[in-house]
Amino acid sequence: MSTRRSIFITGGGSGIGRAVAIYFAERGWFVGIADINQQGMEDTLGLIEGGFKYSHRLDVRDRAAWDVALEAFSTAAGGRIDAVFNNAGIGHGGPIAEQPTGEIEALLDINLKGVIYGAQAAYPHLKKTAPGSALINTASLAGIIGAANLSVYCATKWAVRGFTRSLDAEWAPDGIKVAALCPGFIDTPIIAQTRPDSNQSVKESLVEAGVEVNPVSIVPKVVWDAVHGDKLDYTVGKTASRLLMLSRFLPGRVRKEMRRQGIGTQG
Repeated sequence: MSTRRSIFITGGGSGIGRAVAIYFAERGWFVGIADINQQGMEDTLGLIEGGFKYSHRLDVRDRAAWDVALEAFSTAAGGRIDAVFNNAGIGHGGPIAEQPTGEIEALLDINLKGVIYGAQAAYPHLKKTAPGSALINTASLAGIIGAANLSVYCATKWAVRGFTRSLDAEWAPDGIKVAALCPGFIDTPIIAQTRPDSNQSVKESLVEAGVEVNPVSIVPKVVWDAVHGDKLDYTVGKTASRLLMLSRFLPGRVRKEMRRQGIGTQG
């Protein structure tokens, strides 16, 4: 088995996944990225110096494809996987009464089932490199609060946090760490999308409303800390940190604020 530590990252073709891949590669890790966007993955690999990098086209909704992808990456990385970053996700919103069935199914399949399938497939690899191996699941600020017009998205992210807590208990005897990443609004392609009810992008609407939008560059250090730390939730940005604290100690205040603002979140 190789002595170089390795991490497998889904959603590695852009945004948070790309930034985390570059960060870990710069610190000597063998980095594997997965995405359905082949060009995006090639662009990410082009930003990583050195030869310790790997890409694999993966649809996280395909359980069998997960096994193939992780086996291939383990072979490329010298027989080991030390961390899996379950990061792939999508964001859709709107009033629940009007949300198309296709959008609902896609959110559940990618944001939740994809995370569950990733954990199942990752388990034997992470057990092999335990203690010290880690599974990091991307949740969101939307997994901390309930935001208007993002009910299904919030449901998937709350579920990811619950799933993470269950695995923390289930995998502790194996020495595998499990944590949830909870970003607030991050400047990624998701919030660059144009809102369906406006000519503005999601980002433009947030900035106009005075909502904090953080650069993607602040995320990788938090993922690094999650891989090496021992907490369950790792927030990114002041807003996420503040609302996590308030949700624990002043839940009524958070409820009133969400009702007042009626704004969505993404992670």
